[in-house]
Amino acid sequence: MNIQIYGKSKCFDTKKAERYFKERKIPFQRIDLPKYGMRPRELETILAAAGGLEALVDPKHPDAALVEHLAYEQDKIDKLLENPALFRTPIVRNGRKATVGYCPETWKDWE
Repeated sequence: MNIQIYGKSKCFDTKKAERYFKERKIPFQRIDLPKYGMRPRELETILAAAGGLEALVDPKHPDAALVEHLAYEQDKIDKLLENPALFRTPIVRNGRKATVGYCPETWKDWE
């Protein structure tokens, strides 16, 4: 398993996800999303696994409505890549599999 947790330092669900993997002694790489962002190829993989762009946008972020009203899918993706704070967290990735939010039921199947 090659677990990557994309998250925000003050996100409660990100901390719960990290605790989930620590308790099971599963190594993971933590990526501070607002600081480091995400590469376009990583986002493609996560989009395919997570079920679309709507699942990735944090509805609590002030600019979430702006992203929803952009006409083209590529414009929405570009906006997410330029402002990583718009992502809903945690995004947990295991190769080609990915989840958005706290999803221990899904992670159990990865073990």
